[in-house]
Amino acid sequence: MRGKLLPGRFIFVLCISSFLAGSLFTGRTWTAHPSPDTDGQMPTAQDCDHKRKLVEEESGDMAAEVTKTHQAIKSLDRTMSKLETDLAVARAGQLDGRASEHSASSSNLSLAKAFVVVGINTAFSSKRRRDSLRRTWLPRGEKLKKLEKEKGVVVRFVIGHTATPGGGLDRAIDAEDARHHDFLRLDHVEGYHRLSSKTRLYFSTAASIWDADFYVKVDDDVHLNLGMLVSTLAMHRSKPRIYIGCMKSGPVLSLKDEKYHEPEFWKFGEEGNKYFRHATGQLYAISKDLASYISTNSPILHRYANEDVSVGAWFIGLEIEHVDERSMCCGTPPDCAAKAEAGNVCVASFDWSCSGVCKSVERMEKIHGLCGEGDGALWDFHLLTPEDEFAATSLIMLDAICGVRGLI
Repeated sequence: MRGKLLPGRFIFVLCISSFLAGSLFTGRTWTAHPSPDTDGQMPTAQDCDHKRKLVEEESGDMAAEVTKTHQAIKSLDRTMSKLETDLAVARAGQLDGRASEHSASSSNLSLAKAFVVVGINTAFSSKRRRDSLRRTWLPRGEKLKKLEKEKGVVVRFVIGHTATPGGGLDRAIDAEDARHHDFLRLDHVEGYHRLSSKTRLYFSTAASIWDADFYVKVDDDVHLNLGMLVSTLAMHRSKPRIYIGCMKSGPVLSLKDEKYHEPEFWKFGEEGNKYFRHATGQLYAISKDLASYISTNSPILHRYANEDVSVGAWFIGLEIEHVDERSMCCGTPPDCAAKAEAGNVCVASFDWSCSGVCKSVERMEKIHGLCGEGDGALWDFHLLTPEDEFAATSLIMLDAICGVRGLI
């Protein structure tokens, strides 16, 4: 009586399974007739083998039908979660006096559709890093547009402005963007110690421009295989609230002269304690619902000194799934090269000692040659559209219903 309560979804699936099993049992019992051949005699070994095969076949059919029904329930759960998120956004807009005549769902119709938005965090001093990515894993020009149009993959360098907008550094970014068209400009004053604010604003801004399934943050000194990233995220597409990355739990540094000093160290307990589990800041992805959550609650989301800790803190108390995806934090050669040779291409590679690729400008092309997925990996990947997913779900539900009727 004092044990842990079972989740409601588990009870629901268990009820459906019990109903189907009960229907099968009672149906078979009511329609059973005594075999005229036995004439009340003991069944032979052949009769037992025959009946055993019938039971095994019926059990297999029942398991298949239960699996299909469970898949349909997961798809419906994702749809309900989206509606709940849209309702929360609409309510927040009304409270802030920002509600319009259109609901949050209808406003999403005006947003550009995408599967994933990849934001590459960069700085004014990082032009050589950006160029090294354009020469390796980041498509340029028409290929970048084609990637967005045909695959739903949006990639942008994310940067704000200087404390005095319009200066030489800002004009240099304007000129670079006019040439490559691969920037997302934020209304944010750049600065290393303002990275938590920048990340929060990036997710809010990206969610207001693109209606995507996932939003990714990656640093500009990380080697990334876009095809592997897309295929990895696609495996989690049916999950409404998901936080994917290399989960870690580092020490809370209380000394002021340490690189990753946490001024609010006292909030994490006694000296020597560790942070809660969170994705390392070099690369991580969040689903649409979490990006909407950040956008809606942005004014009251607390910012710690370290950006990855801040993001983890925003999600720690939510009903979400943390996915520890180790292929998103492979080491540079020989680590990622050996894995690629074995057929296990990494999503991303960097050096932990440098919190990115050490000397990335000089080494990125070599790493790409040894650890890259190949030009065809991304373009050959085909992602189901929402319409295709809806049609597939409808077929699964219809097949499950017809199968249940046939079993009964």
